[in-house]
Amino acid sequence: MTVSNLSAVNAALNTISCLFLITGYILIKNKKISAHRFAMLSAFTISVLFFISYLIYHHYVGSVPYPHYDWTRPVYFTILISHIILAVVMIPLILTTIWYALKERFQKHKNLVKWTWPIWFYVSLTGLVIYLMLYQR
Repeated sequence: MTVSNLSAVNAALNTISCLFLITGYILIKNKKISAHRFAMLSAFTISVLFFISYLIYHHYVGSVPYPHYDWTRPVYFTILISHIILAVVMIPLILTTIWYALKERFQKHKNLVKWTWPIWFYVSLTGLVIYLMLYQR
């Protein structure tokens, strides 16, 4: 495996994170708390692994310009900009949300999750979309 393979690894990690987030959502709606905890901590672990892989990839490869000059270009940059802004926002949200759960402050956890989960899911999903638009078109 080379550094250039990390972009595909990153896409896979984003996909896995999305799947754990969906699973965690379904589990908590069905009041399966232990399974929900496992799914959400797995989503967190996968997201951390993604971030490490992402930093390594861009350390060696640098910025990757969008190669297409058609109608997809403004779509790509709209998705990318919202993805970047929300990725920064989600870090303290995720850490605080997990902290509340671990400290069994479940009402605060539940209140914050209303913001954290959709942002986290959006960032993971758009990470995959960005990869597909950049590398698979």
